[in-house]
Amino acid sequence: MSENTQELIRQLHAIVGDAGLVTEAEAQAPYLKDWLGKWQGRVAVVVRPADTAQTAEVVRLCHLTHTPIVTQGGNTGMSGGATPDDSGAQVILSTTRMNRVREVDPINNTMTVDAGVILAHAQEAARDAGRYFPLSLGAEGSCTVGGNLATNAGGIAVLRFGNMRELALGLEVVLPDGRIWNGLRGLRKDNTGYDLRDLFIGSEGTLGVITGAVLKLFSQPHARATAWVGADSPAQLAELLARTRARCGDRLVAFEMMSAASLALVLQHVTDTRAPLAQATPYNALIELADTEDLGLQAMLEEVLGQALEDETISDAMFCTSGTQAAALWKIREGISQAQVRAGKVIKHDIALPISAIAGFVAQAEALIDDCGLAAQIINFGHLGDGNLHFNVMIPLSSTYEDVKQATLQLNRLVHDLVTGMQGSISAEHGVGQLRRDELQHYKSPLEMELMLRIKQAFDPNLIMNPGKLL
Repeated sequence: MSENTQELIRQLHAIVGDAGLVTEAEAQAPYLKDWLGKWQGRVAVVVRPADTAQTAEVVRLCHLTHTPIVTQGGNTGMSGGATPDDSGAQVILSTTRMNRVREVDPINNTMTVDAGVILAHAQEAARDAGRYFPLSLGAEGSCTVGGNLATNAGGIAVLRFGNMRELALGLEVVLPDGRIWNGLRGLRKDNTGYDLRDLFIGSEGTLGVITGAVLKLFSQPHARATAWVGADSPAQLAELLARTRARCGDRLVAFEMMSAASLALVLQHVTDTRAPLAQATPYNALIELADTEDLGLQAMLEEVLGQALEDETISDAMFCTSGTQAAALWKIREGISQAQVRAGKVIKHDIALPISAIAGFVAQAEALIDDCGLAAQIINFGHLGDGNLHFNVMIPLSSTYEDVKQATLQLNRLVHDLVTGMQGSISAEHGVGQLRRDELQHYKSPLEMELMLRIKQAFDPNLIMNPGKLL
C-alpha cells in the first residue's frame, strides 16, 4: 500500500472513526462483487459515513486528492453500477450506516429518510403511520432508498404509482466537491427553475451522493383482488390490459406477464410453488386491483375476466379468495430471477416499449433468435402494464466464458436494434452501469450523449464520481 493511500485512510479514519472504515479483505468482500457475480473489483478501503456531514467531509477529501468514489447502497443492482474496478485506486462509499427515518408527515403525505434506509423499512415506517409507500421490488429487503433513486427503480407498481422519480419530491445531495445541496422540500409544485432533483435521480452516482430524500406517501390500501390468467399470446394480454384499465381505472396496480417457459422455470427451481392453472398456457398474467375500501373489487375483476373468457381473449383464469393464495402467486412472479440463476447462464435484456408494440416485438425477436441457431431458451416476463419486459435468453450452464461472451454480443445487438427501431429503450429499470455503458453510445443520438457529458463535466469536472459507469 502506497504512502498516499495510507495517508488517505488515516484522514478518512479521522472523519468516520473505526466503525466507518472497512479495510480487511474478508470484511470488504461483500462490497467488491455485484449481486449477479458478473463484476469483481478491489479497493484499499470501504468508507461508511454515519450522516450527511461525514459524507460531505469524505467527498471533499476525495475531491482534493482526486480519489474516485463508487457510491454503494444495498449492492443489489443488475448492471454493475455499484461495483469498483480492479485498479485498487477507487474508494467505495457505502451509505448503509445512514439509515434513519427522519420524519413522517401524514398530513403532507410525505416521509423524509436517509439514503441508506432499506426499502422494506421505509415501507414499514409508512405503514406504521397509516400510510403507504408503493415502491415494491424483489430485493426490497436489502436494497436502499438511495440506490433506488440513483437507478430510478421501478418494480411491480409502476403502472399505478410510477418509477422512483415520480415517488420522490425532494433530495439532499453531496456534490462532487463536498458541498451539500439541500433540496428536501415536500412540495408538489415548485416552478423556480431547473429541476435539479431529476438530474440526480437515475444518474447512478455519477453526479453526486444522494444522502436523503422526501418521498411521497399514499393512503393505505385495505382491499385487494388478485387473479392469474392464461392466454395464447402477448397481444391477447395487451388487449386484456386495456380492458382492465378502462373498467378499473387507478385501482389496477399490477399487471405482470410471464411466458410458459418463465413459469416452468420457477416451478422447477423454487420450492413450494405450483401451477395456478390446470392446463399450461403459452402466456400468463398476474393481475391485482387495490383500493382503500372494498368497493366490489373482486366483482369488478370477475366481470372483466369473465367477459374476456367469454370472447376467448383469455383461455383460463384463477381468482384468489385469500391473502395466502395471492402471496403464492406473487412468489411465482418474484421467483423468476432466482430460478434463472439456478438454471443456466442468462443474457438479460431490461427493455421498455410502447405497450402497443410489445406483441410485434416478441414475435420478431423470437423469430430472429430462433434463426441464430443457439442452444437457447427465451425467458420472457415483466411489467406489461408499463411496457417493461425482461426479455432474457438463457443458455446452458455448461457454456464457456467465450460462448457467453459471443452470444451476449450477438443477442444484445439483435434485441436492442429491434427495440430501438420500435421507439423503445435498452434500459427500463435496472440502469446502465457497466452493463450497457458502451451500448449507450450506439443507441443514443450524438446530441443526447453530448448533453449528458456536458452535465457530467459541469457537476464533476474532476471525474471522480463513479467513473466508468453510465458514460
